[in-house]
Amino acid sequence: MASSLTSLVLLVWLPVVRGVTCDEVVDLSHVLGPDSIFFPVFNLPFNLTVLERGQTADGYWFEYNKFDTLEHMGTHLDAPAHVHKGGWRVHEIPVSRLVGPGVVIDVRQQVKNNPDYRVTVADLQRYERRYGRIPDGAAVFMWSGWDVRYPDPQTVFNTPTPNDISTYHFPGFHLDAVNWLIKSRTIYMLGVDTPSIDFGQSRVFEVHQAFTAARILGLENVNNLGRLPASGATVVAAPVKLQDGSGVPIRILGLVPEGRTGLRGRAKRSSARLI
Repeated sequence: MASSLTSLVLLVWLPVVRGVTCDEVVDLSHVLGPDSIFFPVFNLPFNLTVLERGQTADGYWFEYNKFDTLEHMGTHLDAPAHVHKGGWRVHEIPVSRLVGPGVVIDVRQQVKNNPDYRVTVADLQRYERRYGRIPDGAAVFMWSGWDVRYPDPQTVFNTPTPNDISTYHFPGFHLDAVNWLIKSRTIYMLGVDTPSIDFGQSRVFEVHQAFTAARILGLENVNNLGRLPASGATVVAAPVKLQDGSGVPIRILGLVPEGRTGLRGRAKRSSARLI
């Protein structure tokens, strides 16, 4: 039985990775813990309770814990149900939607003097002129360099008052750009290295409304995007199969093929500051 199960897993997995010679596996997630960032809609920080940790009477070490977390905390996935009635909940997401070609849109220069910057259609078209058409099933990321600010709430939300949502200033995607992706391309995931795919000053989360209605998965607070090439990597985002979840903390992997260099190799890592 075990042998048959192993064979089945390989048959499912091999078509995904066949032809990908991986030179590096990049961890695109921040650590989930007491310092993890979340919108202060519900003031429920992460908590881990140690139930057992120590040497047993039988002479072996044993650990067993319980943890409590919001769904939308730290590096996490937004399921379509998050902002779209009737959308897929976490356990309903097809596994085929959790793997795809990585596309990294570098907007560090635009963000440098405008923390409210939103990725435009022109940014996407400029990317395609240089790297080719955004492939079907892609995971499209905005790389603003914001990951260096994590997990300090004041620099992540770019405000001295991180409990006041109205004061947030960080970049995201413009609605026009997301609508262009929905209508003109076929993508499976949309990600940012900031707390939200909508920019900080959004009030009705119109970008969330658009991409969730199109059954696109959201990935927020993504880390280490500069270690991916602009194109050519494979992204794997495999969440816990949380029944009825609207989102879930997640570990995202970037598989970088041989001979590809991450974008950050071309520039120094910037320091965190309010802008």
